Amino acid sequence: MLIKRFRTFLVALVLCGSVPKTSHVFGYELPEAASSKDRHQTNQRDKASQTCLDVRNLLPGIYRLQPKTGSGAPFRALCDNNYSNGGWTVIQNRFNGSVDFYRGWKNYAEGFGNLQGEFWLGLEKIHQLTSSKRHELAVLLEDFEGTTVVAKYDNFRVADEAEQYKLESLGQYSGTAGDELAQQLGQKFTTFDADNDSLDPGNCAVYESGAWWYKDCTLSNLNGKYLGQDAQECNKVMYWTGFHNSCYSLKSSRMMIRVKV
Repeated sequence: MLIKRFRTFLVALVLCGSVPKTSHVFGYELPEAASSKDRHQTNQRDKASQTCLDVRNLLPGIYRLQPKTGSGAPFRALCDNNYSNGGWTVIQNRFNGSVDFYRGWKNYAEGFGNLQGEFWLGLEKIHQLTSSKRHELAVLLEDFEGTTVVAKYDNFRVADEAEQYKLESLGQYSGTAGDELAQQLGQKFTTFDADNDSLDPGNCAVYESGAWWYKDCTLSNLNGKYLGQDAQECNKVMYWTGFHNSCYSLKSSRMMIRVKV
């Protein structure tokens, strides 16, 4: 019994920072016991990798990243190493409405939320990652009927704060969700306190209760309100019109980027 308890304690230590096993997460399955691979992962967490691709052969979880050595402080990020051969950095994760996404510029620039739950990684970190190497973007969406779709872009890049984190590049679209970012290409990021959209007069972030690369508002609003299955606030919810209309609040949204190989 004592050995069994010690083993359970050891596993908890090794997996500290990993994502709990849960049905809302795309593809996560954590092992039942510690292994040499687990111990290597623990050591890897103490070092800063350039991107999640560098730890793609380890367990999914939270790692320290530093896209450009000597430029910017390392930061913690969630690496998804199960979806599509692994190596993905999660930049947005929503699945239960526990975190309020109606926030201002500072929060969206720096990031907010809990890396083991709902969060936005931060525009500055996304810029650092996508400007260091070519990245692809995967947008994974799920509705309350259990249907999942994906939108992929093969050259995703975000500009720096001097350019208001403009959506500089998307590349080629593929997937099943519909291309609902093409309209946003070249647009600056907008929050309720930083109006950088093309709507005149008005602010799309206020109108849509979100924050996004709005043009004259948009066909997607993944940082909008999380209202659940019976949402009645059209254009203000978390939506992607290629999947459902702007009155349907999605069950989950996960945005991830990976170095294009």
